[in-house]
Amino acid sequence: MSILRHIPNLLTCLNLLCGMIGIHIVMEEGPVFGYYFILAAAVFDFFDGFAARLLGVQSDIGQQLDSLADLVTFGVLPSFIVFYLIQASGVHAYLPYIGFLIGIQSAIRLAKFNVDERQTERFIGLPTPANALFFSTLPLLGQKVAFLSEIWNNPWVLSALTLIFSYLLTAELPLLALKFKHFGWKQNEFRYLMLLISLAGIAIWGWAGIPIAVISYIFLSMISNRLEKHEGKT
Repeated sequence: MSILRHIPNLLTCLNLLCGMIGIHIVMEEGPVFGYYFILAAAVFDFFDGFAARLLGVQSDIGQQLDSLADLVTFGVLPSFIVFYLIQASGVHAYLPYIGFLIGIQSAIRLAKFNVDERQTERFIGLPTPANALFFSTLPLLGQKVAFLSEIWNNPWVLSALTLIFSYLLTAELPLLALKFKHFGWKQNEFRYLMLLISLAGIAIWGWAGIPIAVISYIFLSMISNRLEKHEGKT
């Protein structure tokens, strides 16, 4: 058991390792391959929490380590991806630095998550893995859908997206969490819709479907919030 209790932290460290290698690769080879490491890290990030609950070894240190690893992988790494995507356009020398706002906002979002007791059934603000996956797979979507290539390669569009998504990271916006109290359709409609759209997008475009999945996740969450408020008033 003394060995098993270290498994969740080992998985978290593998998440962190993916982030560090990803930053190195992006700096050496460019932003195109960054999504490999974010995808791998997202798998480790899911299973470290799952393993901790399964083994009954959840701890405060594990929670803090998880946030620190997430900051590197889902905060700093996508910051560098956006930096190099904007820089590649050859626009104003200082504009690419707007990408680092993602890292700052991710740090604030993760700090809030650790002390915010409301985030049990829903997230408050966009989760950092979703944000990182969105930006890291944008170049892939541009390759799959021709007319989107010109949009994603536009530095001003990328800068606007960076500002919008950085705001969403810390916004007081409840977003769906894939936590099922039961697996029936009722009360899980939007979770199932989100999963269906995500799977359909990935089936059609591969990993390039992830930005579509993230955008649908945000809009479905907003619709779900509006309906719940409406039902609460009636």
